[in-house]
Amino acid sequence: MTEIDGVLAEKSHSSGVERVVNAPLPTVYGEFQAVGYLDRTRGDEQVALVHGDIRGEGVLTRLHSECLTGDAFGSRHCECGPQLTTALREIAAEGRGILIYLRGHEGRGIGLLAKLKAMKLQSEGLDTVEANLALGLPVDARDYGVGADILHDLGVRSVRLLSNNPRKREALVRNGIRVDAQVPLLIPPCDDNITYLRTKRERLDHDLPHLDAVVGHRV
Repeated sequence: MTEIDGVLAEKSHSSGVERVVNAPLPTVYGEFQAVGYLDRTRGDEQVALVHGDIRGEGVLTRLHSECLTGDAFGSRHCECGPQLTTALREIAAEGRGILIYLRGHEGRGIGLLAKLKAMKLQSEGLDTVEANLALGLPVDARDYGVGADILHDLGVRSVRLLSNNPRKREALVRNGIRVDAQVPLLIPPCDDNITYLRTKRERLDHDLPHLDAVVGHRV
């Protein structure tokens, strides 16, 4: 039995997710356990990457929304890829922590093809909010409840949340996870994503104070 097997054995499945498997996952950032879940409501397959002993309080935690273009293809349109790698590095450096990779969150929940349509509209001058609305889609359709279910199943009592998004914190608290602190995950902007980032700050209330030092590229 591995360390994570022992931790997981202490907690039964939560109502929203079914734990299916856990397997060792050596990465360039450190040694993780990949814990696979089935979302019983939506049918999505979900995964939590667990590093170290996560028992106790104040576990460094990242809820990372799926982003194929940023995470896999290295798109500079967003900061998702660098946020993913930075979070894994910080968790490894901490010595313990969890990254939950939330499937079904592509394009803030609208799906890959709709996201690409929205990106085309953004290339024509709309911001991310305007593009989604122009397609008749929600500005942000993500539900973080499954992330809270996974944390409950892992036996986590409280977290230090790696995020700039207040909605993630609100969702965890609403679903019974105590958030001891919200830890900034600030990625230096580039010419390709500064408008995107300013839209997140001005229209979606993300805490991105480092943008104050960037000149030009108004939302």
